[in-house]
Amino acid sequence: MFKKGTKLYSILHNKCPKCHEGDFMKEKNIFKLQNAFKMHESCSNCGLKYMMEPSFFYGAMYVNYGLTVGLAIATFAISVLFFNLTLLESFIPIVIVLLLTTPITIRLSRIIWINIFVHFDKNATKRSKSEE
Repeated sequence: MFKKGTKLYSILHNKCPKCHEGDFMKEKNIFKLQNAFKMHESCSNCGLKYMMEPSFFYGAMYVNYGLTVGLAIATFAISVLFFNLTLLESFIPIVIVLLLTTPITIRLSRIIWINIFVHFDKNATKRSKSEE
C-alpha cells in the first residue's frame, strides 16, 4: 500500500509524484514555519516542473478545505462522545486542533493536488539519467 509507485508513497514521503525520488518541499520539518511551505521549483531527479501553470496550486485550497472540515468533524465527534462537551464548548478544541494542524494540512493539500494530475512513471528516473 505504501510502496514506491503508489500515490500514498508520494504523499506520505513528500516525494515527486512522477519519479518518487526528488523531494517536493524544501523543508522536511513541518513545524519550521518560516520555510514550511516553500516548494522546489522542479524535481531534482526527473525535472518535473511542479508549478505546471500559473496559480496551479490554488486548486489545493479545495483539498485543504476538505481536510480541515474532516478534522473539525472528527474533533467535534470526539469532544462530544468522549468528553461530553456541549456544542459551544466543543469549538475550543476544534479551533486548537485546526491551528495546530494547519502546516500539515497545507502541505498535504498541495501534494495531494499535484498527485491528482501527475502519475507515477517508472521510467522517469531512467529517462532523466539518460538525457544527461
